[in-house]
Amino acid sequence: MGLLEDLQNRILIGDGATGTLLYSYGVDRCFEELNLSKPEEIKQIHSAYIDAGANVIQTNTYGANYIKLSRYGLEDEMKNINIKAVQIAKEAVKTNGSQPYVIGTIGGIRSIRKSAYTLDEIKRNFREQLYLLLSEDLDGFILETYYDLEELKAVLQIARKETELPIITNVSLHEQGVLQDGTLLADALKELEDLGADVVGINCRLGPYHMLQSLEQVPLLKKAYLSVYPNGSLPSYENGRLVYESDEQYFFEMALKFREQGARLIGGCCGTTPKHIQAMAQAVSHLAPITEKKVKTPDVKTNIEIHNRNASPPLHEIVKTKRSIIVELDPPKKLGMDKFLTGAKALKNAGIDAITLADNSLATPRISNVACATLVHQKYNLRPLIHLTCRDRNLIGLQSHLMGLHTLGFHDILAITGDPSKIGDFPGATSVYDLSSFDLISLIKQFNEGMSYSGKPLGEKTNFSVAAAFNPNVRHLDKAVKRLEKKIACGADYFITQPLYSEKQIEEVYEATKHLPTPIYLGIMPLTSSRNAEFIHNEVPGIKLSNSIRSRMAEAGSDKEKAKREGLAIAKSLIDAAFDLFNGIYLITPFLQYELTVELTKYVHEKEKAKLERKISHV
Repeated sequence: MGLLEDLQNRILIGDGATGTLLYSYGVDRCFEELNLSKPEEIKQIHSAYIDAGANVIQTNTYGANYIKLSRYGLEDEMKNINIKAVQIAKEAVKTNGSQPYVIGTIGGIRSIRKSAYTLDEIKRNFREQLYLLLSEDLDGFILETYYDLEELKAVLQIARKETELPIITNVSLHEQGVLQDGTLLADALKELEDLGADVVGINCRLGPYHMLQSLEQVPLLKKAYLSVYPNGSLPSYENGRLVYESDEQYFFEMALKFREQGARLIGGCCGTTPKHIQAMAQAVSHLAPITEKKVKTPDVKTNIEIHNRNASPPLHEIVKTKRSIIVELDPPKKLGMDKFLTGAKALKNAGIDAITLADNSLATPRISNVACATLVHQKYNLRPLIHLTCRDRNLIGLQSHLMGLHTLGFHDILAITGDPSKIGDFPGATSVYDLSSFDLISLIKQFNEGMSYSGKPLGEKTNFSVAAAFNPNVRHLDKAVKRLEKKIACGADYFITQPLYSEKQIEEVYEATKHLPTPIYLGIMPLTSSRNAEFIHNEVPGIKLSNSIRSRMAEAGSDKEKAKREGLAIAKSLIDAAFDLFNGIYLITPFLQYELTVELTKYVHEKEKAKLERKISHV
C-alpha cells in the first residue's frame, strides 16, 4: 500500500524537527552536512521519531541544495549529502522493523528578501536537488516552509512533471489564515491542489493554536488531503539560544482538534521532539479521518479604507506634465535647526516642488529626516520627499516607519539601499539590510494595497509615491538601465539620479532611458571648490570630472566666492543640457549651502519662463 492509499483510510503521523534536536545536542552548523560526518546521529533521530509513532519520515535534506550549501562552502558535496540522507533514513526504517514511509524533503529558498534570487535561479536550484533525490527509491516528496506562493507553485509544477510519486506541499504563514502576499490560505491550497499536489497544508512559523485557527478556514478538498506541521510554540530567547516550551499534553489535545479540521497528515516542525510526536500519535492514530466539516468564514476586511491626506498630485504625476524641481537639503549632523530651516524657507520661496531629506547619508548620524519633514511642513507648508534606507531598520522597523509616515500624512518616499555603515562615522555599527531597495519598493506598494509584509490587512490603503535611485555613473550604462526596469517591475513610480557632471553624459542617459514609462529627475550638484572637485573626481566611485571642469575650479584657487561662481556656472551649463531632455531637475545642496540651490532653482524658473514666452510669441 502506498502513502496516498494509506491516507484514504487513516491519519498518518509525520516526524518532528531534526534541527531542534541537533541544536539541543550543541550542534550549530550546517545540519545537512551531518549526513556525511555524523550519520549515526541523524539515524538516531529518525529512529527516535519512528519509535514515537511516526508513519512518515523526512530525509535530512531540507537545505541540501546548491544555494544553501554554498553558504558553507559545501556545494560540491550536494550529491553525496542528498544520497546519503536517503540511505540513512532507510537504514533507520530497516533497523526499526516497522514500515514508515520515507519522503524526500526540499525546502523553500525565498524568505524576507524576495529579490535575492530570481525565479529562474530557484527553478534551476530545485531541479538539481530533485533529480538527485529522484535517483533514490523514495515514497514521495515534501516541499515545505514556502512563504512565497509563486516560488512553491513554480517548483511544484517542475516536480509534478518529473514524477508520479506523492507530493506534499506545505506553505508557511506569518499571520493566521493568510499568506504574505495576501492570498487566503484556503485559496492557496486550492491552487496547489489544482497544480497536482496530493497533500497540501501548513508548517513552521506558527504554533498549534494559530495553525488550528488557520485550518478552521480551509474546506476539505476534492483531491488533496490536508497536512499540518506546527512549531513547538513561540520561542523564547535565553542565554543566546532559542527555547520552545509547549508540553506534550497540549500537543495531544491539539492533534485531536487538527483531526476535527480534516488533517490527515500531522507532524511537527521547529521546537517539536519525539515526545510531541508520541503524544499526537497516541491521540489520533487509532481514529478515522473525518469526511465532513463546517468551515469558519475568514475574518478578513474586504473593504479597506482609503485615506488620501495628500491633496496635491504625486510628484511622479507632476513631473509628467510640467517642469518640476526638487532640492535635497541634508538634515543637520549636529543639534540645532536654524540654518536648515532658513534654507528650507528660502527654497520654498524660490519655488521648489519638494525638499528631499536624506536618511543618514554616508552612514553618518543626522537629525531624523522625519523630524525635519514635520517641521518644514508645519512651518512652511513645504512638501517633504523622505529618503528611506534598508540599512538602519529591520523589517519590523521599516513597516512601523511606513505606518508612521502615512499617519503623519507624508506620502513621497525615495526607497534606497543605503550606504554601508563601514564608510561612515561608526564603521563597527551593524548594517541591517533585511530588504534590498527592490524589496522595499515592493513592500511600499503592498502597503498601497492595504497589506503588511505578512499579508495582514492594515485597515487602510496607503498612497505612497515611490521614487527609486538611479546611478548613471557606471561603466556599463545598459546594465544600470536593466536595474531600472527591474525597479519598475517592483513598482517604482519615478527615478532620481546621482549627480552628473557632463553634458555628453546627460545626453547618453536620455538616449538610454527614453523608452522607460517612468519619469526621471536628473541630479545636479554645484561644485564649491577645487578641493571639492578633486574629491569627487578621485574618491567618489563612478564620477569623473572632465579636465576642463577641474581646471576651471582650480583657477579659482582659494577665492571661495570665485569658486562658488564657477561652480554655479558649471551647474547652469548642465541644466542647459538637461533642460529639453528631462522635465525633472534634482538639485543637491552641498554642505547646507542653500544659497547655491536657491540660485539654481531661480535659473530653472527663468529658463522655463523664457521658453514659455518664446512659445507664446510663435503662436
